[in-house]
Amino acid sequence: MKKIKTSRRAPKLLWVLLSFLLMGVQSFSQTGARKITGKIINKVTGEPILGASISVKNTATATTTNATGNFTINAKTGETLVISFVGFTTQSINVTASTDNLQIQLAEDYSKLNEVVVIGYGTQKKKLVTGANLQVKGEDIQKQSTTNALQALQGQAPGVQITSYSGQPGSGTVVVIRGKGTIGNFYPLYVVDGVQVGGDISYLNPSDIESIDVLKDAASAAIYGSQAANGVILVTTKSGRMNQKPQITFDTYYGWQNVARKAQLLNSKEYATIINEAAVNSGKAPYFTNDIINNLSVNTNWMDKMFLSNVPTQNYVLGISGGGTGSSYSMSLGYTGQGGIVGGSQYSFFDRYTFRLNSEHNVYKNVVKFGEHLTFNYQNNHGIGVGGIYGNTLRGAYNASPFLPMYDSTGAYYSADKVGWYPGNPTRAWNTGESNPYANMDYSTRSESNSQKLFGDVYMLIEPIKGLKFRSSLGLNYTPSQSHGYNPVYHLSIYSFNDTATVWQSMGNGIGLQFDNQLSYEFKVKDHGFNVMVGSSALKSKGTNIYGNNFDLRVADLAHAYLSVAQNSTRANRMSISGSPYESALESYFGRIQYNYKEKYLLNLTYRADGSSNFAPNHRWGYFPSVSAGWIVNRENFMKNITGIDFLKIRASWGQVGNQSVAPYQYLAPISFSNVRYNFGNVEGNNSTGAYPSRLANPDIKWETSEQSNIGFDAVVMHRLNVTFDYYIKKTKDWLITAPILATAGALPPTINGGDVTNTGVELSLTYHNSIGDLNYTVSANGAYNKNKVGNIPTNDHIIHGYTNALFNNGPEFYRAQNGFPIGYFWGLKTAGIFQSEADVASYKNSAGKLIQPNAQPGDVKYVDVNGDGTIDANDKTQIGDPNPHFTFGFSISLEYKGFDFLLQASGVTGNSLVQSWHDPAGTQGNWSKDILNRWHGTGTSNSIPRVTEDNRNWTNFSDLYVKDGSFLRINTITLGYDLSKAFKKSVLSKIRVYTSVLNAFTFTKYSGMDPEIGFNAGDFTQGVDVGYYPRPRTLLIGANVRF
Repeated sequence: MKKIKTSRRAPKLLWVLLSFLLMGVQSFSQTGARKITGKIINKVTGEPILGASISVKNTATATTTNATGNFTINAKTGETLVISFVGFTTQSINVTASTDNLQIQLAEDYSKLNEVVVIGYGTQKKKLVTGANLQVKGEDIQKQSTTNALQALQGQAPGVQITSYSGQPGSGTVVVIRGKGTIGNFYPLYVVDGVQVGGDISYLNPSDIESIDVLKDAASAAIYGSQAANGVILVTTKSGRMNQKPQITFDTYYGWQNVARKAQLLNSKEYATIINEAAVNSGKAPYFTNDIINNLSVNTNWMDKMFLSNVPTQNYVLGISGGGTGSSYSMSLGYTGQGGIVGGSQYSFFDRYTFRLNSEHNVYKNVVKFGEHLTFNYQNNHGIGVGGIYGNTLRGAYNASPFLPMYDSTGAYYSADKVGWYPGNPTRAWNTGESNPYANMDYSTRSESNSQKLFGDVYMLIEPIKGLKFRSSLGLNYTPSQSHGYNPVYHLSIYSFNDTATVWQSMGNGIGLQFDNQLSYEFKVKDHGFNVMVGSSALKSKGTNIYGNNFDLRVADLAHAYLSVAQNSTRANRMSISGSPYESALESYFGRIQYNYKEKYLLNLTYRADGSSNFAPNHRWGYFPSVSAGWIVNRENFMKNITGIDFLKIRASWGQVGNQSVAPYQYLAPISFSNVRYNFGNVEGNNSTGAYPSRLANPDIKWETSEQSNIGFDAVVMHRLNVTFDYYIKKTKDWLITAPILATAGALPPTINGGDVTNTGVELSLTYHNSIGDLNYTVSANGAYNKNKVGNIPTNDHIIHGYTNALFNNGPEFYRAQNGFPIGYFWGLKTAGIFQSEADVASYKNSAGKLIQPNAQPGDVKYVDVNGDGTIDANDKTQIGDPNPHFTFGFSISLEYKGFDFLLQASGVTGNSLVQSWHDPAGTQGNWSKDILNRWHGTGTSNSIPRVTEDNRNWTNFSDLYVKDGSFLRINTITLGYDLSKAFKKSVLSKIRVYTSVLNAFTFTKYSGMDPEIGFNAGDFTQGVDVGYYPRPRTLLIGANVRF
């Protein structure tokens, strides 16, 4: 297969752009009465502050400090200089006749209460926010050096659970805010620079992000109405500032990835011993003599074959920002490349190219401004099979026996069914049904795919008088994609083969348009502050998906893997092409009133009305109100004599939001045509093609509604300690579910409303800042507790059933949603240990004296007779695990000493269960993990792992033998950096920071699998199911941040 090489293209492209940017650097000058110079330093450390803003109050004159903290500005006597920098207290200096050569010390504002945070359709001072919001700065995200910005939020956002689908390059990320609220789509709404963009932000380069704001409670999210039931994530990308000299940035890292922990499987001797024992326990003769076992010549470690060492990952981002008196701009170009640790970059890789341009232009005297946010992303990615039990590359490696060689004597992939195993020749395949997992990975990954994403908006901002603003924007989200591949002819086993070269090809094309208008007025009447906003939004999405396949590919390679190249000689008229369009629209009107009295008493009212094409006209509109209030207690007179509490705000909120994530037109019955013909009339052969309703309609479906109440407080203690606490109750009702109907209905069941769940929880965040001499340090910790409980499901048994055949062939249902239980809880048999003797079996009776497991033998599992009827059956199945974490937590330690910086960041979960099902108990010869060496093989040898048998009845019953403790603590990032800029004082370089990082450094867990952080891969509403999981790599990075 052709190997994709990416490491050389991107740097060349970036240096070309750097040359272009350097040629386009602008210069500007200022005019004024006289020149004033000065220097701005950190009051604590004495270090110069780069990029501090100095402006002349009530004028457009402004400048910023250079790398040494120096600045020059023109001002008149009597004017006021305003000095500000993010994270520091703003100062004002009156200009006198003698004002010059200023030496200004800025004190750090540890409370950061006057910072502006992003809320829906606007911004607000942090101290005035009455909802449960949190903000993570872009600089904190960039320090994590992750390919996906959401991964950097792990451990930094209490109440926000973040997991990846897998550790495969380019894998998506799932964010759950304050617990799952539905069995359907539980993903939050993502809004990037005001544009709604779908279910992930993996297409953004983390270096382009200014901040990420998470709206957790309904009062904060209600401004987004029907799309906000699962929370809202607002992403703001970087922008330039007017009157700022051009600043060029270059951020890069290069790293080496390795598997952090491999699964420990049986070697050939251990494996032969186990299958001999299984045969004997099943009444058969052993397959191998001791002499054969001691002389086995093939001992393939499939974990070593699948995982590669020191797989590269790299990132390069070049940016420029600045502005003159009438415009500001920020532009970047980036490349990210990551190879996969399973099979290497030949089989799984991720290439991402990004371009971003944000600018704003003052058209008329600060009254009219135009601007745009534009991001283009191109991704070329490919991966191995992951997730379920079929086509899962790593699951195949778990189960392949060590007897199976990787190659035969000719150097070709070993084929198990060419020659079966026979006594005396154990180097042959033990089972003609098993296949070479590495060859399966090769043959199933001969494809390539790419996708593009162009999104952003153009906007106009009019401010005719101070505080009165009208903003109108037109947004675009365009997402074309294409892929193609082929399956060559191969024969690896009696079950794994392909007799003809097949080819497939697919294309997708989607476009979303968003038209927003907001009118806001911020004003004060004496001590009363108001900010009133009304607006409208119209969204329309449409697109098509086309898929086709063909047979008998003439030239079996990727370059020719297109439908037209297949000759289809053996399957005439078998080319298959299918496609489907989609279209939806949303019309919205919303308003918000923000009020404060002396910035002491706060009130926020929000209302939104949404009309969705997904619902019938009589249920098309939904209405979503919210109210929140706050009391800044420390501004009261009775607090003046209380020392130590610098800030205390108590807040409460209530609101309703919705979820409209349902396929369009469920209120109509689609008509399908059948190729089955029917005779009408008396004439033989008078056949007609029929049409029929393929799904029953439900004109009464409506929104899911989530109602949430929240109470909390924010405090700053002793100028150093920031505390945030929240308690919430979130109830989501009217789930969009599939109705239970009789099989004789003759059509697919309709979608109905039914079911609810309540999430109740608390969140706590602590951050402490201080310094000891030249050492500045910040320690933060956060944690959240969430309890998830289903209320009422309107089915006969009050259950929504999970999938079967998800753990192994013919496997039973093992998860479900049910009244009184958590969503997706694990359902099966409880065990009470292992029968140690015949007497133990004979004494296991119910209260009536009935033998509970009369056919059991010593070494078998002892199941709990939950209902006490003396029989182990489905009526004894109950909750045996909860995949939802009860506690999520994180902490970080940040140190700065002169030019050095250090960061340690960690996260973890407790109280959740995992299901581990690598081995397929339906098969008799699959390999095992080394845990099986601790099986029962005699009285007292084990009370947790049963004996081995060929029929494996101890394992085909799903029980708590499969359920493991999923708690873990992971050290996500350890970084050590040093700023070399002092050595280049006379150069154009203002910052040269070099650093080294270790990602996924250590994981502390009881789980025996390769990675305890397992996302949603088994079904639509459960998580934590390990059937062969692609683990996250441990990565060693070296990098640099350069500023010109």
